[in-house]
Amino acid sequence: MSRVIGGAVKRFARSRKKEQVTVVHGNPFKTYIRAGQAAPSPPLGPQLGERGINAANFCKEFNKKTEHIIEGVPLPTRIYIKPDRTYEFEFQTPPTAWLLKQAAGVSKGSGKVGELAGMVTLKHVYEIARVKVQDPVNMGTPLETMCRMIIKSATRCGIKVVKEIDPEQYLVFLKEREKYLIELQQKMIEEKKAKLLKTA
Repeated sequence: MSRVIGGAVKRFARSRKKEQVTVVHGNPFKTYIRAGQAAPSPPLGPQLGERGINAANFCKEFNKKTEHIIEGVPLPTRIYIKPDRTYEFEFQTPPTAWLLKQAAGVSKGSGKVGELAGMVTLKHVYEIARVKVQDPVNMGTPLETMCRMIIKSATRCGIKVVKEIDPEQYLVFLKEREKYLIELQQKMIEEKKAKLLKTA
């Protein structure tokens, strides 16, 4: 778990210190784009085309500017379009929920209240907080406050924050959790098939 944070999060934190984005005020087009994976194909390509932006050029520029980030990391992105159809864009740090799930080693949060989806340590929370305070919307937010916000987000995702995690015990939990999710998905598929048969 710490390797994921060390890669996707710490690398992002270092790069943000070097990067400066000139913001053009106005109504931005907001979307999520994965680092290094912007492509002119749907849905992004058509969305850009509707706004008069050359999708191929944008994707090339976006991928170039995010090459320092681990490929595939989802980035909240804002694109500011000028009257002459030129544009500027800025991307923020990955969503808190995504960072928490990466730290916990899970692909999905809990589907209901009280269900445990995974665990992270206080160290993970601190590392994530250091990244999230760099977002413009969080500028000036004390680190302690940000940590509390992240802990609340973890609770909503069904991720428990603890002081320490026993690697062996947690691995057993993750395997059992994965088995449960597979069985749950199979059950949902079967229920869907049964409904289709009834309406046929």
